[in-house]
Formats: sequence, structure tokens, C-alpha cells
Amino acid sequence: MFMMTLYGFSAFGQKTSVKGTVIDATTKETIPYASFIITGSGKGGKTDVNGQYNITIEGNYTQLKFSYIGYKSQLRTVKPGIAQTINVQLQSEAMQMNEVVIKAAKRPPYRNKNNPAVELIRNVIANKSKNRMESYDYVAYKKYERMLFSMSNLSDKFKSKKIFRNYQFLFQEQDSTKIGGKNLLPVFQQEKLSENYFRKNPEKMKTVVIADKQVNFDEKFVDNQGLSSYFDRMYQDIDIYDNNISVVSNLLLSPIADGAPTFYKFFITDTIKTEQPQLIELSFTPRGKMDMLFEGKLYVTMDGNYAVQNAYLTVNKSINLNFVRGLEAKLEFEQNPDKRYHLSKSNLIVDFGITKKSGTGFTGERTVTFKDYTINQPPVDSIYKTAAPLVVVPDATQKSDEFWASNRPEALSLSSNRVYHNLDTLQTIPSFKRTLDIVTLFFAGYKDFGPFEMGPVNTFYSFNSVEGFRARLGGRTTTALSKRYYFETYAAYGVEDKKWKYFLSGTYSLNNKSIYAFPQSYVRASFQRDTKIPGQELQFVQEDNFLLSFKRGENNMMLYNDFYRVDYVREFENHFSYTVGLRKWSQTPAGSLYFNNSSETLFSRTNQINTSEISVNLRYAPHERFYQGKVYRTPLVDKYPIFNLRYTAGLKGVLGGEYNYHNFMASADKRFYLSQFGYTDVTLEGGYNVGKLPFPLLSIHRANQTYAYQLQSYNLMNFLEFVSDHYASVNIDQNFNGFFFNKIPLIQHLKLREVMSFKAMYGGLRNENNPNKNTDAMQFVRNTDGQTITHALDNGPYIEGSVGVGNIFKILRVDAVKRFSYLDNPGVSDWGIRARVKFDF
Repeated sequence: MFMMTLYGFSAFGQKTSVKGTVIDATTKETIPYASFIITGSGKGGKTDVNGQYNITIEGNYTQLKFSYIGYKSQLRTVKPGIAQTINVQLQSEAMQMNEVVIKAAKRPPYRNKNNPAVELIRNVIANKSKNRMESYDYVAYKKYERMLFSMSNLSDKFKSKKIFRNYQFLFQEQDSTKIGGKNLLPVFQQEKLSENYFRKNPEKMKTVVIADKQVNFDEKFVDNQGLSSYFDRMYQDIDIYDNNISVVSNLLLSPIADGAPTFYKFFITDTIKTEQPQLIELSFTPRGKMDMLFEGKLYVTMDGNYAVQNAYLTVNKSINLNFVRGLEAKLEFEQNPDKRYHLSKSNLIVDFGITKKSGTGFTGERTVTFKDYTINQPPVDSIYKTAAPLVVVPDATQKSDEFWASNRPEALSLSSNRVYHNLDTLQTIPSFKRTLDIVTLFFAGYKDFGPFEMGPVNTFYSFNSVEGFRARLGGRTTTALSKRYYFETYAAYGVEDKKWKYFLSGTYSLNNKSIYAFPQSYVRASFQRDTKIPGQELQFVQEDNFLLSFKRGENNMMLYNDFYRVDYVREFENHFSYTVGLRKWSQTPAGSLYFNNSSETLFSRTNQINTSEISVNLRYAPHERFYQGKVYRTPLVDKYPIFNLRYTAGLKGVLGGEYNYHNFMASADKRFYLSQFGYTDVTLEGGYNVGKLPFPLLSIHRANQTYAYQLQSYNLMNFLEFVSDHYASVNIDQNFNGFFFNKIPLIQHLKLREVMSFKAMYGGLRNENNPNKNTDAMQFVRNTDGQTITHALDNGPYIEGSVGVGNIFKILRVDAVKRFSYLDNPGVSDWGIRARVKFDF
């Protein structure tokens, strides 16, 4: 009996020392802050930043349990009384939240009332404000970002293609069950290191980029700065405390948004007592599996703060999100000195493909690490002196490899470290260069010939009722000729009117950058002799685009325009810009269009209108991001407004100008995000013309007689149907992102999206410019039946609206458009079908 008691005390009092490293079983990368618990004791801890742990076990315990969010837990046996090393490899788990739903279905129907999981999430929501960075007076931290974009899910057959026979080192292999599949071919990598400062009052966020390293492609194929901006927009920082989280240019409702209990189901799936403070594992899944919602797990602290310590976010495989085959986000938080938490690391992986099925696609992974997080320590005053919220130090892109090795929070794996060199090598492969050449031709429309590129190809052939068949050939110089001098030209010929049209411009860059690079600063001089449809203003396409040759109704009113222009463009880092321009403009009517100065002498026509103008355009687009392509700049629409103000003065007697006038125009564009109800794009615009003017110099309202739906034009208004010398308009375009269609059983699998629009314009003409009230004014155009086809808005506003279906085949939007006013005007339609092609995620 005595011996047994002695043995019992010995076993109880012995100490066991265990150490080791926890890594990802697939990538072999360490897992910082993984949890471990001594089974049966309720005690445990976490690995350090390098994934290492060291623990002394007192007592006769024989098991350690290791776990980390997004990984399968693992039990390891411990030998009591022996110092030992136990290294652990955790296997990533593909969470299937549908399993939660299945289990819940066997219980009573899910309700929010008297649901402890819902009560918990409401406490988290109620405490959001104190757990956000904005609750502190000052915050400062260093931020490291790494973006890797790869061709993914490549077959062994693709990998063994002849062009890659000697370049197998380009590929990376991983566990085939992971997002992206087995074989990856990295095509872009960027790292960025910045210092960030937040001030609460007055609120301001300042970012100083001290190092920036990325793959640089040949500029004749890819705009590297624009590519980086595009990825930044696609992979924005994830703030779990925001009501909406931006992912691949869509907003998904956060599981702790104010209205989250209405759209999510919550389940308490575990209690972790080994953590201090204690954690509750809260699983969540969307009520509608196709809605723009996450599913996953939250780990909530039970210390009264109800803060999120860890989060794992993914999406249902049926979500109405285009081209996304897989998505996984992991968030880790660390405790501040005041016992609250800040985000310490985030990792977002998204796999893209044409279909949800297997096949070649693209995978992007963005990892962000925060360190040196300090609170309520005011920085030096100089930090906030400059207005720009983003500052890049002059040598940011020139940091040495030694600098990066010592400043990365975690060392890159060998394969990741070689990506820069590998992609430089890839660009030397002739077949790869040919592929880039073809892709550039397809998307940008230009064929590169070194110092000169020809295009755009979609303008080589078009037709209209005045010119008949129109052939055009043109191009422009590239940076291979010069970074400061740019020339652009084209020549076109109309078979029907037997006239040549041509254009020539020369541009000098004042900042030794491409004229398309932000911030722009250049002077341009140009001459253009060409046709134009009065009132047609196109978005991101040119008038002689072949597809726009197809129009409805009568389309034989055009202008022959001669433009002599000099423009100076200046952009600033805060996205304010101005343009100063001088223009000499001659307009000659063509087709059935005529200029008639007297109602009594219908056929006494003026052959030409000559004007000279000076103009100033002001534009402010705070926080604007865009992809800088070959042909034009493509804005990445976000929640921030865009303001425009333009003033134009006509100069009579200067360079042949025949009129004095003053034109003012102002507009504001804003996208409003409405959470689960999608988003609304709103445009407000107004204009005022001072002076007695012929109608071609007034505001000719944007009309559209093509079959393409144009966002900023009136799609059932005829060309030259309305003119004004003062007007105000509103344009509302609502996208519901499938909120209603997702709930209709037979339709939901098509992943269609509902769209609506409303457009209204109120305007008018003063008596001096209205030929119906002043016989000295230039007469409006009449058709062959003597009916007036140009009008003033003197009988109320012009109104049209539409309802439509978007996301047809993932790229097509079709609207049924209805016109509500001025239905008695000659040649108008009160409704029509219009289509628009657009790639959306």
C-alpha cells in the first residue's frame, strides 16, 4: 500500500518537457499562434511567431491536442517524465458549412429568438465600436503585404508542353486538395512595406510606403502600375468589423454587420477554455446559399469585450459570384496592452475559373502582416503635414535583397523567393512573348511593331448613312521611341461621300512618364477632320467602332468637324486634376442636317459655324483607382464620389470665332452600396449656357440610337432631338446583385441579377435661343415631311426608365427600356430592348 501511494505521488509530481514546431502539412510553412492543450488538464498555450512551442507538463498527462482555425485538430502522445521534441503537421480542412445546416435541420426550425448563438453575435455587434482602430486617439503600425498571382489547376499535360520543357523550375507544386490545385505557374508577385498612422480627431489615415518590390513586365504588353492597382482593388484589406467586406470588387455582408442576424444562421460549435480569455467558437452560414454572404467560423473572447480573436471566412459553392471557384480568408488578432485586440495577420486566397469545374484558372493570394502596433502615442507633427494620404519614398522600389531579408516579418519560402527571377526568365521565352502579343491585341486592340503600334483594330471598318463604307487605318508611337514624345494618327475614307478624314496629334510628357501613367502631366496639340453625330457621346468606345454601325431609325444627320486643339493636362497625387484647352472648331452639316437662320427661307442655309474657345476642366476623384490600359484608363468604381466642373468661353473675333458665350457644366457621380440589396450608381449633372447661340453650340443632350445600352445616355432619345441652354438631370442605375432571383427555385441556378434604371432631365431654352419664340434664332431641323425633329424641353422633363436582367452567361445585360414623355415627337419609340456586355465578378 505504501509503495503504491509513493508511486502515485511520484507520477503526480513528475515534470515532462515538450517542445517542437507546428507547420502546414502541405506548404511546410510554420503556423504562428497555433493553439495546443494538455488533454484532461484544461491548460495549454500557443506557438510563437515562428510556430514553435515549449511547455513543461506537471502530472501524468499523456496527450497534447493541437489546433488552428481552418485546420484539422491533431492529438499527439506524450511520454511522461521524458524531455522530448514533438513536431506537428496540421492538415488544412475544406470546411463544409452545409454540414451544420444538415444537423440543424434535424432539430426544431432555426429561430433567432432565444438562440444563445444569436445573443452572442448581438453582443459582438454591440461592442464593435470599441474593438475597432477608430476607438483610439492614435494608432501606428508597420504593414507588410505580399500578393502572388498564379495560373492554377494546371494539368500535367500543360506542364509538359514543349515550350516549358526546359523551364520546369517555373512551376510550383502543392497538395492537390488545396485551392488552386496541384500545379501553379506564378505570373505576378509584389511585396510592399509601409508605415501607417491613424489620427482620430481630426480623422486622418496616412500611409508611407518605404519599400515596394514587384515583377515588372515589358511595358509594351503590361502596365505594371495599373496591374498593381487592379490587384489592390480585387484584394482589399479585410475589416471584419465593417458592415460590408470588399472581395473581388464585390461587397459581402460581414458576419458581424449590424443586420447580420437577419441574413445569417449562427451556431455555437465549441467552447475553448484553454485560452485566456476563454473563447467561443461561433459557426455561421448564409440563410440563402446564393446570396453575397460568407460562411465560416468566428472565435469570440468571453472577457466582456466580445472581440474577434480569429476568423475563418469562405463562401458557399453556390454563391452568385462569377468566375470564383474557391475563396478562403483567415484573420488573426493580437491583444493590445488595454486587453483589446488588433488585426495581426490576414490571408486571402481566391481561385478564378471560367466554370466551377476543374480546368486551368488563376489563383491570387494576398498575405498582410501587422507589427509594431502602438496605440495612443501621437506621432511627430510632420507626419500629417502633407495632404496626400499615400506617400511613397523616392527609393521605395530600389531596396536591396538584404533589406527585404531583414524586414520581412516571415522569410519567403525558397520557391516564393525565386518568383522574381523566374518571371524575368519567363519573359525571355519567345513563345511567351508571342502569347502576350496576342493577348494585348485582343484586349487593347493594338499590334505592336516596336516604336509604333497599329490600331485599334475594331475601327478598321465601319459604315454609316453619310459615308457609306468607311475604312480607317491608324496607330501611335510607343515608349520604345520615346517616353516623352508621343504621336498618334489615323486616316479614314468614306466610299459614299468620297471624302478623306484624318487626325494627327503630338504630345509632350512633362514628368518623363508615359502620358497614360498617373499622375498625368502633358501638353498635346492636335488636328482632326472627321464626322460626328451631334449629341452622341460614347463611354470607352470610339464612334467608328464597327459594332456601333448598327443603329435604329433615321441616322443621316452628321457633322463634318475641323478641330485645332492645344491642351494642357495636370494631375496631382490626391487625384485632383485640371485641363486647360484652346480650340478652334468649324462645323459643316452633312446628310440631312442643315443650318438655317430664317424660318421664312427654309433653304437659305449657312454652310459653316466657326468658333474659338478656351476651356478649363476641374476634376476631383478622391481615392480613385484604375487600370491603365493601352487605349484608355478604366476606372475601378468604388464608393468614393467623382466631381467635374467645366467652363468654356467662346471668343468672337479670335482666330475666326463668330460667337461670344460662356458655358458651365458640373456633375457628380457616386456609388452607394446597399449591402444585400446590391448598389446604386447615381449621377447628377447640370449645365448653363450664357449667350445668344445657334442650336449646334447649345447643350445637345446625349442620345443613343444604337442597340447597346449606354449608362450615361438616353437610350430612347433620338440624335439631335433635344437641345437646351440650361438643364439639370439625374441618372440612377440600380443593381440588385441577384437578391430576388436567388430566391426563386427554378431561376436561382442561372445566377441572374436584377437591374433597374431611372433617368430624368429638366431643361429649357431662353427666348433668344428658341426659334419658336425668336425668328432670328437658328431654326430647328425638320424632316422631309416638314416636321420639326429638334425640340426644347418646354413641356416638362424628359423621363425614361428600364428594368432588366444582368449576368446572362456572366457577361450580358439586357434591358427593356420605357420612355414616359414627349411620345408625340416624330420618329420616337416609347419602348425598346437594349443590351450591354460587361464582365463582372
